[in-house]
Amino acid sequence: MAEPIHIVYAREATIEVAEFRQVLERSGLGTIRPVADEPRLQAMLSAANLIVTARLDRADATLVGVARCVTDFSWCCYLSELAVSASAQGLGIGKGLLDEVRRQVGPSVSVILASVPDAVGFYERAGMARMPDTFWYKREH
Repeated sequence: MAEPIHIVYAREATIEVAEFRQVLERSGLGTIRPVADEPRLQAMLSAANLIVTARLDRADATLVGVARCVTDFSWCCYLSELAVSASAQGLGIGKGLLDEVRRQVGPSVSVILASVPDAVGFYERAGMARMPDTFWYKREH
């Protein structure tokens, strides 16, 4: 019988760029994130003021999921990346990361994100509401 997988969720001040890149690539988000641009990935991590991680509870503490956010801890929290390595998907890690982000910011803060089309059902099942009146200026590169 396989040993159960234990996941440790934590708020971390930052993570290594290589770990971040690896989770983005393994989650599928690497196709729509600047994974080849290390300075930009570093800037993304440096500017985030809430990084929640999911790591395997073992000696090497492998990163299998990350939620990277920008928040004022008072009114809103923009969750820019919610990435879970494909090998760990289906284990509840994405929901665990969402729950930990909500715990970190508290009940008076709205958590906002823009979903990729393939993940819409996940966010709906997690209890997030669709917001029809959202707007953005799309980045040029």
